[in-house]
Amino acid sequence: PVFAGMNGSAIENFSCVIYNIFLMNCTWQAGRDAPEDTQYFLYWRKSREDNLLECELYIKDENCRNMGCVFQNVSIGIEKAYFLVNGSSKDSLIPFYDECIDLYKIEKLMPPSNITVNCDEIKNDCIIQWQQPQISHSNKDMCFKYEINIKNK
Repeated sequence: PVFAGMNGSAIENFSCVIYNIFLMNCTWQAGRDAPEDTQYFLYWRKSREDNLLECELYIKDENCRNMGCVFQNVSIGIEKAYFLVNGSSKDSLIPFYDECIDLYKIEKLMPPSNITVNCDEIKNDCIIQWQQPQISHSNKDMCFKYEINIKNK
């Protein structure tokens, strides 16, 4: 069967985030009933036309078990990306975990840049300006909302 393997040995709490415009970090936890020698391997593809690519830079825990991956030069497409995590153990079969994710939904946006504040004490007002952060999934101007917290001294 497709889901063959020991119950509770597949990964748990899989999540990914894209940051600094083109870096993606994916992490997971070992299955709570996974044998100690279980090792996990992450594969992904950005679209149906792409081949599955294995992680090249794993994040390891204190037992040298793969518990995450850092991807570089990630670009966000319009299709959902496919992620697959296989497990292997000499003691038992480990069920795989897979998920499709809209990459634009997991992008952590950078803060605004080039922030300037010009205050006029006579008029008792300030002009605050900034540049919109760069985003990886669109070249169009996006509607951003900012919250400004001003503390008067």
